[in-house]
Amino acid sequence: MDAFDYFILVFCVSAVASDFRVQRSEVAEALFLTLAFRPVGAFLFGAMADRYGRRPTLMFNVASYSILELACAFAGSMHTLLILRALFGIAMGGEWGVGAALAFETLPKENRGFFSGLLQEGYAAGYLVAAAAYALLFPWFSRFTWHGHSFGWRGMFLVGAAPALLVLYIGGKVDESPAWKERRQAAASATRSSGEALRGVLRYGGTFLFLVILMTGFNAFSHGTQDLYPTFLQKDHGFSAQLTGAIAILYNIGALAGGMVFGTLSERIGRKRAIILAALLALPAVPLYALSHSVAALATGAFVMQFMVQGAWGVIPAWLTELSPGPVRATFPGFAYQLGNLISSKNVVIQARFAERLGGYSVVLAWTVVIVAVYVAVVAAFGREARGTDLKAA
Repeated sequence: MDAFDYFILVFCVSAVASDFRVQRSEVAEALFLTLAFRPVGAFLFGAMADRYGRRPTLMFNVASYSILELACAFAGSMHTLLILRALFGIAMGGEWGVGAALAFETLPKENRGFFSGLLQEGYAAGYLVAAAAYALLFPWFSRFTWHGHSFGWRGMFLVGAAPALLVLYIGGKVDESPAWKERRQAAASATRSSGEALRGVLRYGGTFLFLVILMTGFNAFSHGTQDLYPTFLQKDHGFSAQLTGAIAILYNIGALAGGMVFGTLSERIGRKRAIILAALLALPAVPLYALSHSVAALATGAFVMQFMVQGAWGVIPAWLTELSPGPVRATFPGFAYQLGNLISSKNVVIQARFAERLGGYSVVLAWTVVIVAVYVAVVAAFGREARGTDLKAA
């Protein structure tokens, strides 16, 4: 659901730019700010989860980003929207690390690769739901105005407040992590403050640095192939909101399948090999994904591309959690993930500006895949395997 909230803006870049009479690259700054501020949330919410528990922190986290998403619907200027998206980034940044810790400390280690793909492709599911909502609801919302502004993209942000309902489900149906409760009861390694959380991260500096470098590439891989693709379809090819949404639904089905397939495959061939295989198999899809012209070819290329991109990503929750020390497991992987996000966060703005200079997005998207896929494969090759680690003992 955090991905659902994030990608609503991705689909509305052109509409927001038109409404506020700014360049698309200026709206892309809002995407940059969301990504750039996510490490703050990863650290703060991760430290809270290591101290107070995964479950209550996750509830507070979901409520926070839902409220900020709702506030975006009433932004009266581009400046206000930029501020709100930065704050949204803080709230969104905490969800992945806390959620992954809660999931993997609760689920059995058998088939952890499958669960990894299932968890990570919640991200693709959120993108898919955002695509469906955009295709179905944006044209209807666009019939209305609000204080002289189009209500189309604003209505989408109203829909984006829906994840707040998850708080009720988490509170009533989700148990606390048994591994966290055991450590808390033993009072041996529970993190007591944000300062201790930071020192705990720094104690494992080598692994942490590797994860930051890895996640820099991974975030460029996903956001570099996804965030401007709807804009590419609309601007370069003139596709309607309905057709853009339909193609996005299709390539997110590919993403869902890829995450599950490669997550499961990583149980047999290892985390590293599964990531390297998926990253390199993205390269042959580039001509269809970015350089073709027909609807069928573009849709096929996008499906295959996201199958491979999210195939690689489907391994990440398990691998990062297995490499993370128990006392700071809610802070460590999420903080590394979001610092990688920070380093690569200008990617979407750089892509948008290059596209404006070149008069289109196709070449920019193609080169992004080539550079980043190779980077991900090379960096992953230097990692260590920790498949099947006992998270209660770690």
